[in-house]
Amino acid sequence: MTYDSTLKYLVEQYPQSFTRWLWNQEPPEDIEILNTELSTEPIRADALFFVRVADAILHLEFQTLPQSEPPLPLRMIDYWVRLYRQYRCKIDQVIIFLKPTRLAGVFVNQFTEPNLSFHYRVIRIWECDPQPLLTTPGLLPLAVLAQAEVPETLLSQVAAKIDMIEDRQQQRNLSACVQLLAGVKFDEQLIQAYFREDMMQESVVYQRIISQGLKQGLEQGLEQGLEQGLKQGLKQGLEQGLEQGLEQGLEQGLEQGLEQGLEQGLEQGLEQGKRNELNLIIRLLNRRLGQLNPQLQHQIEQLSFSQFEDLGEALLDFETEVDLTNWLNQFRDR
Repeated sequence: MTYDSTLKYLVEQYPQSFTRWLWNQEPPEDIEILNTELSTEPIRADALFFVRVADAILHLEFQTLPQSEPPLPLRMIDYWVRLYRQYRCKIDQVIIFLKPTRLAGVFVNQFTEPNLSFHYRVIRIWECDPQPLLTTPGLLPLAVLAQAEVPETLLSQVAAKIDMIEDRQQQRNLSACVQLLAGVKFDEQLIQAYFREDMMQESVVYQRIISQGLKQGLEQGLEQGLEQGLKQGLKQGLEQGLEQGLEQGLEQGLEQGLEQGLEQGLEQGLEQGKRNELNLIIRLLNRRLGQLNPQLQHQIEQLSFSQFEDLGEALLDFETEVDLTNWLNQFRDR
């Protein structure tokens, strides 16, 4: 998710930079990011992009490693057919591999069968000259993965380029992208030596990742809590049903036991989901605002499940505990 969100941000914000680099010419102004859902059988992937440039389409796919099911060559011809069926224009397909490897798949650039030979472009970023990537801000995150005799020197060059960006928000966003993609090649300690972690936390890329993680965490917590609660409740219900069946009759006891088990399972599942969501929100608030005082934490624990979800979205805008207190007061005043 981390790499996908980073690349999604870069392509959406800097399509001209990618087009200029890959086509080695100045792109026209009418550039459009196409929806990654194609007709027939929908295909969706965060690291798959279709950029429409005038009367042509640039199909970009980022991969860390070549393993894929179905295999990448088959996927590429499948994408080409779907794109051409829908748009009937020139299609330039490029796979960009991010992680250095000698696996055979990163050297394959065609799909062949009897009476069929289909080609696409493959870029192994670790073999690329970093200079074209260093000349435009939108490609700086990829530059750290490019060819270098001394990789740390290249990392320091990119850090210097980031420091020269005057727009503070753009600087924060690109710094976050560089740090996230640099993890493909460098260890965390070295990355932190050149980049400030607080700049990452203030970027929209980082906030997007946190938001997606929060949403997935809430969904998984609720799902796991409901599943666990239903299993426990069903087990208890069956046991109680059997006991009651001995006294009141097996049929009546099983019916009541199952009903009670399902009710208890749902109740326990919802409670478990709420606890999971509460723990996640408290951790995010502590990270964003510092350690919460017990009074604020107690107020948060009294919120309903739907209010937890509202707080999970609102906390991304909080700067201090005052913002959190004002947000909580709106429920107390009602």
